[in-house]
Amino acid sequence: MDADQKKLLLERIESGYSLPALSVVAIRLVELASDDACSVNNLTSLIEKEPSLAANLLRMANSAFFRTSEPVATLQQAILRVGFHQLRIMALSLSLRNTFPMGSVGAMDYEQFWRVSLYRGLLAQSMSDHMRLTNGEEAFLAGLILEVGLLIFFDIFLKGTNEDYGLDFYHLEKLLAWEKERYGIDHREIGEAALRHWKFPDRIVETQKPRRAAIVSGEAIPPLARVCETARILSEKMLHQKRDFHDLFIEARETFGIPDEVVNDCIATSLEQVDQIAGSLKLELDKEKDMLEIMEKANRTLGMISEKISQIKRESLLPSFDELDAKAGAKETVVYTLQAVAHEIKNPLVAVAGFAKRLAKKIDPDSENGRYVKIILEESMRLEAKLREMSK
Repeated sequence: MDADQKKLLLERIESGYSLPALSVVAIRLVELASDDACSVNNLTSLIEKEPSLAANLLRMANSAFFRTSEPVATLQQAILRVGFHQLRIMALSLSLRNTFPMGSVGAMDYEQFWRVSLYRGLLAQSMSDHMRLTNGEEAFLAGLILEVGLLIFFDIFLKGTNEDYGLDFYHLEKLLAWEKERYGIDHREIGEAALRHWKFPDRIVETQKPRRAAIVSGEAIPPLARVCETARILSEKMLHQKRDFHDLFIEARETFGIPDEVVNDCIATSLEQVDQIAGSLKLELDKEKDMLEIMEKANRTLGMISEKISQIKRESLLPSFDELDAKAGAKETVVYTLQAVAHEIKNPLVAVAGFAKRLAKKIDPDSENGRYVKIILEESMRLEAKLREMSK
């Protein structure tokens, strides 16, 4: 695809070409919720025309997402709790979610796509609350639909073809490069055009531009875009089975300057909320299984730490810190090794222990996962004690 063809395609997408038809009620909600003269009664009358939207609105308003113990029973109460601005974005997002099938079609696993998207949205909301950069509910919705252009890209270029291709939800940069090389356009460019057609707010549209390189280089980027990019990377590392547990914390600390305790809190919070939000979006997922996979990653990290400590003790790779003080000449020769040990053992150990402590407060201690958390916590404490022995 040459530059002129690409420009024409994006212009056609912005006008609605190849885009699914969203709910008429959702589109009308965008117009009404943007009207200063619009009342709660106006919105209620409109939402009542679409029972599925009304049910989802009530479910979401009563979910842990809005952190309230007072339930709402009417659409008017739900609208006031969610807010006009969040209501229009939620309606568009729900409508968008309902336009695509579930299951797998060729290389597109829609269930997995929305699973990753949901965790990304929850991490974005939690990160936003901690970083205090933008509205948490808006961050959730922006994170949820961040890769929606991939669904449209699939429909335009790949659906129904016999071409050999693969869609990797966990390596965005590689996926975008493959799309660009093969078709001259990537799904983020398509997503940006689509969100403009659907009249999403500009700050949400802006999140479609890839931002990782800009963040690494220290460039200033819009707050919502920064939050979404952070959540994207963390969700990839959190859900990808081949990623090490500590990868989350290294990326958060070194790229985004986010401390381990914040990452732990965001992961635990997303696991706590995911069931209720999934119900609102008509998604089926297994929270207990997701939690178990994350804990298994943490446990594998503890296994590697244990092996590393045992290796150090067997081979006497390091003198004690007292010995270093007594042999000043030896200090320079082992300082690099000490730094490596601190990086390879102490940091991941602290991260795992913090995660286990945070999660232990959130789940039933008598459940299967609760007992697993206890085992991880006890093992991390044992390894922390061994690490302290090395410093004597």
